[in-house]
Amino acid sequence: MTHELKAIFEQIEKAQKAGVKGVLASVVALEGSSYRRPGVRMLLLENGMMVGAVSGGCVEKEMIRQADSVFQSGVPKVMVYDGRYRLGCEGILAILIEPFAPNEEEIHSFWHHIEKRRPIGIKSYFLPSVSENVFYGSMIELQSENIRLNPRLESNNLECFEQRMNPCFRLYIIGAEHDAVQLGHHASLMGWEVIVVAHPTESKTKDAFPGIQKMLHQEPEQLSITVDENTAVVVMTHSFAKDLGYMLSLSKFPLGAYIGLLGPSKRREKLFDALLERHPEITELFIDTVHGPAGLDIGAETPQEITISILSEILSVIRKKEPIGLRNKVGKIHG
Repeated sequence: MTHELKAIFEQIEKAQKAGVKGVLASVVALEGSSYRRPGVRMLLLENGMMVGAVSGGCVEKEMIRQADSVFQSGVPKVMVYDGRYRLGCEGILAILIEPFAPNEEEIHSFWHHIEKRRPIGIKSYFLPSVSENVFYGSMIELQSENIRLNPRLESNNLECFEQRMNPCFRLYIIGAEHDAVQLGHHASLMGWEVIVVAHPTESKTKDAFPGIQKMLHQEPEQLSITVDENTAVVVMTHSFAKDLGYMLSLSKFPLGAYIGLLGPSKRREKLFDALLERHPEITELFIDTVHGPAGLDIGAETPQEITISILSEILSVIRKKEPIGLRNKVGKIHG
């Protein structure tokens, strides 16, 4: 969800420079099932533009109508959408709609916080019934300061929806062939921050990789990346020697959330044998952590299909889920 909040801040910054008002809509309570869960948000601008989504599309039209009074009066409100009597999800959503006008200093603080990859806290105060209240509103908690979206925000006698958002998930792709282009593009569409690491002899530039954040040209021995618990790495140079070098360097980094190695099982075993023969100090924990061949067995053949396979495995690992068909899942989808 952090990447959606980033998109909202990007757009409100542009809108305010153009003199266009914005309101923020946040799902703060849910009874039953819904396409998305509490904590999702979207930005509505006075010129009709929208950024983000809080449902599969069934709620947005009603929300646009409800937001009109907030644009006019500046008073936050809660709307309740009952999906039990409409097409779509069979849940009851409480949505807080409030003016959204962070100042220049607050926007700067937000982007500084994002750059430092720090978690974000959000508290929204409301009552879960159709109502307007000058004391409703949200507070975005950053390390340096709190952004109060409503200066009159008051917590007394109100319910509070609290949320903690981790830094955007980051993916390092080591390799610059055609399949790396596909993986980077699809991962960026998921809101991940994608960084491509290529060998210095590689002639491709960042322009060849739609959606990625940056491209680094680094020798395996000089690999310099930042790995944390919200970081995945996929090694896919299509060169045994380069893969070997990059894997050796990776063995000296924190493990991160996921390490993937492209290529068949025989190649993986050959690479690990060479790795351990030359560098016996490498731990078994590192070897056991590597997902190789990277991806889930879904019959993928094309670069695009292999991309889906790899991204699906990364999601299953970071969400701690054993992949199964949803029709075989007992209970709620998001349970």
